[in-house]
Parts: sequence; C-alpha cells; structure tokens
Amino acid sequence: MELSFNTPALLFPAISLLLLAYTNRFLALANLVRKLHDEYEKGKENHIVIKQIHSLRYRLRLVRYMQTLGVFSFVCSVLTMYSIYSEWVVVSRYVFATALLSLLISLVISLIEITQSTKALELELSDIEEPEKSGFLSGLISGGNEKKD
Repeated sequence: MELSFNTPALLFPAISLLLLAYTNRFLALANLVRKLHDEYEKGKENHIVIKQIHSLRYRLRLVRYMQTLGVFSFVCSVLTMYSIYSEWVVVSRYVFATALLSLLISLVISLIEITQSTKALELELSDIEEPEKSGFLSGLISGGNEKKD
C-alpha cells in the first residue's frame, strides 16, 4: 500500500474535533471540581462527596491521557506528511501507524472516561433515591416513573 500525502491529512479534522471534545470534557470536570471543593469547604462533607472527589481525580487523569495521545497523534500525522514529502517511505509508514495507534488508544481511554462519568452520575443519584428492588425489565417497562406509596 502506498501512503499518499492526503492520507495523514485526513486525520487533521478528526483529531481537531476530538481535541475540542476532550477540552469540553476537561472544562466540565474543572467546573465540577470547583463546585465540590466549595461544598467541601462549606462543611458539607459526606461519603458521597469524598467518592465523587476520588472519581473526579481519576477522570481528570483519563482526560489528560486522552488529550496527550490526541496531540501525539496530531504530531505523528504532521511527521508522516513531512516523511512523505522527504520520500522516506518506510519511516512514513511507521509514523502513520503510530499516529493511528495513539488515536485508537485515546478513543479507548475516552470510552473508559465516559463509563466512569456514568458511574459518577449514578453515585450522585444514589443519595436522592433508594435503588429500586424491582428487576431490570420492570424498570424499563414502567419507564422508571412508578410512584411509591
């Protein structure tokens, strides 16, 4: 397979949008951290706030890894284009493969962070309502709108 100059250039818009999404996730997490810090300072310390703080610390690390790998993929795409321009065929293939691999790992970490985010939301809801003792299907059928007596 011959690697053309346009092939790594196709990653530019995808990586740019991905980095924008990662930055938005980071900003949302930063706002949550500030909110939780204020709650903690006001003395609203409870076990759920502590669990949320641990979750946010883990999620911030994941976002940092996602962003780092996204930027690294971008850099590798630029290096691939330079390698193609310089007619270093073997180097361009390895660098492009590295770009794709780092982008893939970044997406997998993003999936892990989204899963962690969902768990954090479930934790937030856990102190509002008691977990229903009914089965999974009955919750889906009723739409979760059952009124308790």
